[in-house]
Amino acid sequence: MLELPIVENKKPRQPKPKWLRVKLPIGEKFKKVRNLVDKYNLHTICQSGSCPNMGECWGEGTATFMILGNTCTRSCSFCAVKTGRPPEYDEDEPRRVAEAITLMQVKHAVLTSVNRDELKDRGAEVWHQTVKAVKEMSPTTTIETLIPDVKANWEALERMISAGQEVVSHNMETVERLYRKVRPQAKYQRSLDQIKRTKEYGKRTKSGIMVGLGETQDEVFKSMDDLSEHGCDVLTIGQYLQPTKMHLEVADFVHPDVFKMYEEVGLSKGFDFVESGPLVRSSYHAERHL
Repeated sequence: MLELPIVENKKPRQPKPKWLRVKLPIGEKFKKVRNLVDKYNLHTICQSGSCPNMGECWGEGTATFMILGNTCTRSCSFCAVKTGRPPEYDEDEPRRVAEAITLMQVKHAVLTSVNRDELKDRGAEVWHQTVKAVKEMSPTTTIETLIPDVKANWEALERMISAGQEVVSHNMETVERLYRKVRPQAKYQRSLDQIKRTKEYGKRTKSGIMVGLGETQDEVFKSMDDLSEHGCDVLTIGQYLQPTKMHLEVADFVHPDVFKMYEEVGLSKGFDFVESGPLVRSSYHAERHL
């Protein structure tokens, strides 16, 4: 008897809707940013995170710099940044980042980093020195730091946020029910506590979540309530996009009308500013809410 090949019954990937189309990166400003990133041997979340807005942001002369290397100690199932044991961090990195930001004449700089759980201070000293270096070289530049989970090392958190940055962001990423699936090494309440402590320190606070991972609208509203109650000032909401076949699949593509509704609901819940849209990322148009 002829044996037929076994065919796996896999769900076909959903095609991206038209509202998720992005422009190809072009222009002199884009080239200038790329050249500076290469020249100073810097990492950006734009590249490492496969951000769909890289062409737009770099074309406007802005970028989100990622410090402490480009290898993360976490293995979040949504993130394109590579996972592993990071090499020793570069002690000269703060100076190089500050010099690049100064040469770009950036008015509002966004800094982020990988998780460095193997470091006792979670990388707090490098964070402090980087912000300090930017402020010294370019005193008129305002700074937003998108910081990782410090695993309740509140002494490290204070050092991380005490160098003079104007905004401190920490992303929740998803709703509470999906944390084990999306952020297996993080804890929902711990991230809320980190935002609360940052607010109590006197900083303008910010967080972001992705939709399209299988959450319900009521769960998004609950996350909004939790963030508001823990002192979050600014909220971003964007569409999750699968970076590779090894990452979580998109459960659904959320319509722009729903994002508009989320923005209106978020403002009604007391946030100072809500940026909500399919292509919104945590550092997208970051200067608008300052």
